[in-house]
Amino acid sequence: MAERTSTGLLTMMLEPTPAVAMTLPAEVREKLAELELELSEGDITQKGYEKKRGKLLAPYIPQIQGVDPSLQIDNRIQASSQAVLPGSKHKSRAANTRDERFRSDLHTEAVQAALAKYKERKMPMPSKRRSVLVQSSVEACTPPDTSSASEDEGSLRRQGRLATSTPYQGHGHPAVEHWFNRVIQGSSTSSSASSTSSHPGGRSVTTTNTTAHAALNANAAATALADLMAHTQLDNHSAPPDVTGLSERSSLHAERPQVASVRGIPRGYNHQTSVMETADGCEWGGEGSLSLMDGVPVNSRVSSKIQQLLNTLKRPKRPPLREFFVDDFEELMDVQQPDPNQPKPEGQQMSPLEGEPLGVVTNWPPSLPAALQRWGTTQPKSPCLTALDNAGKPVYTLTYGKLWTRSHKLAYTLLNKLSTRNEPLLMPGDRVALVFPNNDPVMFMVAFYGCLLAELVPVPIEVPLTRKDAGSQQIGFLLGSCGVTLALTTDACQKGLPKAQTGEVATFKGWPRLLWFVTDGKHVVKPPKDWHPPIREASNDIAYIEYKTSKEGSTMGITVSNSAMLAHCHSLTQACGYTEAETITNVLDFKREAGLWHGVLTSVMNRMHVISIPYSLMKVNPLSWIQKVHTYKARVAVVKSRDMHWSLLAQRDQRDISLSSLRMLIVADGANPWSISSCDAFLNVFQARGLRPEVICPCASSSEAMTVAIRRPPEMGVPPPGKAVLSMGGLSHSVIRVDTEEKLSVLTVQDVGQVMPGALVCVVRVEGTPYLCHTDEVGEICLSSGTTGVAYYGLPGMTKNIFETIPVTSSGVPVSDRPFTRTSLLGFVGPDSLVFVVGKMEGLMVVSGRRHNADDVVATALAVEPMKFVYRGRIAVFSVSVLHDERIVVVAEQRPDASEEDSFQWMSRVLQAIDSIHQVGVYCLALVPANTLPKAPLGGIHISETKQRFLEGALHPCNVLMCPHTCVTNLPKPRQKQPVGPASMIVGNLVAGKRIAQACGRDVAQLEDNDQFLYIQDVLQWRAQATPDHPLFLVLNAKGTVASTASCLQLHKRAERVAVALMGRLNTGDHVALVYPPGIDLIATFYGCLYAGCVPVTVRPPHPQNLATTLPTVKMIVEVSKSVCILTTQAIMKLLKSKEAAAAVDVKSWPMVLDTDDLPRKKSPQMYKPPTPEMLAYLDFSVSTTGILAGVKMSHAATSALCRSIKLQCELYPSRQIAICLDPYCGLGFALWCLCSVYSGHQSILVPPLELESNASLWLAAVSQYKVRVTFCSYSVMEMCTKGLGSQTEALRLRNVNLSCVRTCMVVAEERPRIALTQSFSKIFKDLGLSPRAVSTTFGCRVNVAICLQPNRLGKLAEQGTAGPDPTTVYVDMRALRHDRVRLVERGSPHSLPLMESGKILPGVKVIIANTETKGPLGDSHLGEVWVSSPHNATGYYTVYGEEALHADHFNTKLSFGDTQTVWARTGYLGFLRRTELTDASGERHDALYVVGSLDETLELRGMRYHPIDIETSVIRSHKSIAECAVFTWTNLLVVVVELEGSEQEALDLVALVTNVVLEEHYLIVGVVVVVDPGVIPINSRGEKQRMHLRDGFLADQLDPIYVAYNM
Repeated sequence: MAERTSTGLLTMMLEPTPAVAMTLPAEVREKLAELELELSEGDITQKGYEKKRGKLLAPYIPQIQGVDPSLQIDNRIQASSQAVLPGSKHKSRAANTRDERFRSDLHTEAVQAALAKYKERKMPMPSKRRSVLVQSSVEACTPPDTSSASEDEGSLRRQGRLATSTPYQGHGHPAVEHWFNRVIQGSSTSSSASSTSSHPGGRSVTTTNTTAHAALNANAAATALADLMAHTQLDNHSAPPDVTGLSERSSLHAERPQVASVRGIPRGYNHQTSVMETADGCEWGGEGSLSLMDGVPVNSRVSSKIQQLLNTLKRPKRPPLREFFVDDFEELMDVQQPDPNQPKPEGQQMSPLEGEPLGVVTNWPPSLPAALQRWGTTQPKSPCLTALDNAGKPVYTLTYGKLWTRSHKLAYTLLNKLSTRNEPLLMPGDRVALVFPNNDPVMFMVAFYGCLLAELVPVPIEVPLTRKDAGSQQIGFLLGSCGVTLALTTDACQKGLPKAQTGEVATFKGWPRLLWFVTDGKHVVKPPKDWHPPIREASNDIAYIEYKTSKEGSTMGITVSNSAMLAHCHSLTQACGYTEAETITNVLDFKREAGLWHGVLTSVMNRMHVISIPYSLMKVNPLSWIQKVHTYKARVAVVKSRDMHWSLLAQRDQRDISLSSLRMLIVADGANPWSISSCDAFLNVFQARGLRPEVICPCASSSEAMTVAIRRPPEMGVPPPGKAVLSMGGLSHSVIRVDTEEKLSVLTVQDVGQVMPGALVCVVRVEGTPYLCHTDEVGEICLSSGTTGVAYYGLPGMTKNIFETIPVTSSGVPVSDRPFTRTSLLGFVGPDSLVFVVGKMEGLMVVSGRRHNADDVVATALAVEPMKFVYRGRIAVFSVSVLHDERIVVVAEQRPDASEEDSFQWMSRVLQAIDSIHQVGVYCLALVPANTLPKAPLGGIHISETKQRFLEGALHPCNVLMCPHTCVTNLPKPRQKQPVGPASMIVGNLVAGKRIAQACGRDVAQLEDNDQFLYIQDVLQWRAQATPDHPLFLVLNAKGTVASTASCLQLHKRAERVAVALMGRLNTGDHVALVYPPGIDLIATFYGCLYAGCVPVTVRPPHPQNLATTLPTVKMIVEVSKSVCILTTQAIMKLLKSKEAAAAVDVKSWPMVLDTDDLPRKKSPQMYKPPTPEMLAYLDFSVSTTGILAGVKMSHAATSALCRSIKLQCELYPSRQIAICLDPYCGLGFALWCLCSVYSGHQSILVPPLELESNASLWLAAVSQYKVRVTFCSYSVMEMCTKGLGSQTEALRLRNVNLSCVRTCMVVAEERPRIALTQSFSKIFKDLGLSPRAVSTTFGCRVNVAICLQPNRLGKLAEQGTAGPDPTTVYVDMRALRHDRVRLVERGSPHSLPLMESGKILPGVKVIIANTETKGPLGDSHLGEVWVSSPHNATGYYTVYGEEALHADHFNTKLSFGDTQTVWARTGYLGFLRRTELTDASGERHDALYVVGSLDETLELRGMRYHPIDIETSVIRSHKSIAECAVFTWTNLLVVVVELEGSEQEALDLVALVTNVVLEEHYLIVGVVVVVDPGVIPINSRGEKQRMHLRDGFLADQLDPIYVAYNM
């Protein structure tokens, strides 16, 4: 305690302690109270408050100084519950000032002590772009940092400053140790170890490409995070990560902490599923399938279904479907052993508790309408109900005579005067909605009794204010299911309802069509003399339906029968000792629960006079109910603890009030944990005004069971009230332990009196069979009595569960022959047969097997200093289910003037307090702006709606703190790889009957006429002579017209001119950079270089509007390729030397630049002939997705082999036309543009992808116009078409675009095929005649630009017709994939990932799957690196620094065992092979290659291999506003960057959703969530994400994020 900061002590000294307070003059006390009020309402700031308060107290300070400070602290805490509490007389008080209600002195003290234990803990503070701080005050904004690189201090920098500037971070480590010590103990080690431990080296993050300043701050940030994580450090000696911006293949992905303390996985673990894993065992029918079907006509539809089923049964290698839907998560989970020391119940089994017998009353009316008739006719002048206006003046007093005649009239009107098509609208037993505002009890009462008299069933509901009220849709469902067609309301209310254009009341969302009937006098008709309502004895027919909202937010209607209604009135009358003509004040909602039971039903039974206090009056004047008790000398008041609490806030007006007339103050929510502090505080203040302690009567009730127990009024000679101080730890295990030593985590509860007369009560286990509890065990209270509700309307299943429970003893014998109703109250029976309630089912949160009560957590959060931080105490606590366990979420409204620092400080304290007192972690803590949480109809927060918004990402918080690292302790065990030697691999494969995964394309056939040429330039010369006018190329512009063409001879001539220009200037073998826009110039200069013996390097020209980012790449390629000359157009030449270019690069260092626009026509001398085909033909440069610039060397032999292979695969001949919409600078795109047409002689229609930006339909229109059969495109082109033309297919059809000519549309890519995109493309353009089988994928990479190409003209496809399933898509188990295993599953099974074959392997290409570590061959069912052997492999990397040694093995590698002779090239991609059932034209079975992803990109986390794209797909699916996503790791933390397409308000909604989905689907904890603007994630020309660039940008703080959240 003494360690509290000095400022804390200071405020305590200023706080007048009760002893001193008495010495202050009254007017000073009054002024202090006003100040408190202003502060609580947010009218003045904390600073202003302290200043004014200091002034007021200044004269009295000396008297205070003498008190021992340690006493003051305690006094201060004691005082806070009775201190002058803020209240409001003038302002309308909003909903629910829960904040004080919860404040028991004990709780505050506990929280203080808990926090003192922790001191403050270091955490990186989230960073936020300023525009998101909607409500931060001016002082909260620090001025922008002048030296920062971006205009705003982004993520890391803000943290760096934080570490030095905030006072509460200076407390060293103990806090962190505290925070994490539980993570390290026990079984959670293995689960959180590798995800949270950071490297020892994690602190020295250096970013090479920013100012030293940023580097320092990044360092500080990393240190903050590292410190936070360091305490979870286990034996983790892996190398420090390389986080430099420019590392080549970054070592980061391979990091895997060797966590020594992880429990070993049983040996068989890796192999337990191997039986099911063989991938080639999936028969599709096959021969013999019909023999099973003897006697069944095979053509019928049903039999084809049976046939399918049989085929499925014949495929034994896939696990049967039922196995999938039993989630095997349990096997993977790190099973949490129950703590052997946890408390267990030790008492006897409880015996059911019986209330006193229900007394017999001689002249008790046979039903409620009969009572009304009796009083209405015998005592017509007797007052029944007095209604007040918002000033507290009585507006109208309804007498029993009036109630009788008005409800009589209404009953007649409803039954006889409402008709549709001459049929009466209503028949007895029909349901009718009652929609009455809360300040009109008179009209409600008339309508309610009118319905009872007419034998209609009233369904009272809230007045819908807007079309989007919280929970209003659910009310609509209730009305629909009850078959309600008519709503009764008042004239004023009807005028206020939202109207449609026609002037009628609008139909609310989800509501049935209703007729609205106004019950005011002029609309009801006087019945004829001879009409009398049928007044019968109370039967079991439904009397009324009360609505109730469940924990999930669904609304149920609880039906109450006439007999139950009567019996309940009877038992309440007996329990409360009601007598005729008593006066009762009712503050509760008269439409439901206690307000209805006491204020509308039982009151009429006993001819009592009810003073009804509307909620709106309570908001204006919280004392109104006490004043009315005084004025009317009321004997009974029915209130909630909130009303008692509010009245304490307005003590100034309490002078001349006496409560001595009260014999019962019924506290309707006496079952709430905070009611006890309200009762105590209220008694303290009002005992002086005549309130006797024994008249406070808490009661417990629920909508289903009605009143369960109530403390009897003192005259009934009952035992004294009881209090219990229970251990929270015990309660979390459902065990009652009276706490003695640990004063911190206790719950103090008061009894709710005795069981109701005539009722039988028992306590049963919450889950499973309703066994009776032990006497020292908490369970759900069940009630058997004639007074409970009967059913949930229209829900027989749930009704059986709740209203017809049969409790049994431990031996299974039913307790009683009559059914019990579950009350949804959790509690126990204490000494003296008093009932205690410790919580409600709807607030129950079961986290890792321990039970916590939402209300207790709320109480703890609200006791955290500064207490006024939560705006008007509005706070919601609920649990969400993530990864097979409940997770606690706390959402609070923060005060409008709270700064970022305040918020963050308060949040960290709340986390510590809850952790310390409840021993449970908070998963997510969110703060929202004041007044934004959805409200329940009568104040309070609509919890289920808040939860719904949280899960939908519609809460719009302004601050979020997630702590998944501390909460999530049930992650699956990290994987430990077992070393497996080559021999055991081979044996293993033999035993399992697996083939080695190896496949090849068909052999390269005999040479054709042009195949004798070893050099591509010779082919062009030969074509120029043989077919000079044959058209080779045709380039289209954005308008779709032909921009340029070239025949064989024209191309040859242009190439010659370039060669002449070069030969004079350059030497043989010089490298020449070709910087051209896509077009014929590029092709001609390429061949010109070959003619001259130079080595061409094609380079994408810089973008004139974006020189700063595109020009450095050009410069880099020119330098790295050692080009001695640049060939380009005049326009680009000017650009390269322009002023703008000078700003981006050093323009003086360009090599010689020649423009080829007007070259002279000279006959060239002798063409250059390379001495050997192994000589270098050209260099192919491209930037990989990991941001590495790699150039590969292509020899003449490889170039020709590539062309020949593609020619054979795609059947290219001079008579064919193909359309190409690709970039011509590298890879397969370059080969198709520049090489293939010349080699095969077909005509290529070239569509530059850039032109699609201005005309999206250009490519498809060209395909249609030229009736192209084969076309190539990239994913970015496909995306442009689906996004840009998705809605325009009709317009395209009218322009006669027809794609039925297309047999093959191939997507050129170096990645896993994007199934979703290709499918949506096929779907959209199906309307234009595109065949669903036309779209296929290709695969190439740096070591071999074309490995797979062209879908299969397969034999079986013809027979299957177009209806057969797509043969090239398989579904694999994503969890097996993380372990590098391929396990095929059925479509739609959980965790299934669809993968599409990457195309048919090219002729002459051999592929094998190899283990990335042992370099041995793998079996069919394993994921490994794709290795390729082919005559057109590139010969090596061309790099500047002579680092070929590093990458030599990429181009010539041999297997470590098996076939050790063949030379392979490593593609750097992971994939697997699978024999399909399909045969190709030659009858061979076809091997399909599936590419899963780039090895460089994979993330190694928790010993498993993750592909970023899979995590990203999940994230994009989690919220509609996430446009794009990219993930990478940073010091072992998973960083998720999302682009927000929507308002910045939504930024923080994404944090929790992203964390949830990654946990659920990938079992990973997200470390950092970064929300950025659209377009921030860099994408290369192939449409692939550049994750490493993004990572460098993030570390260098260049992303200008909207928000960065660090998940603790």
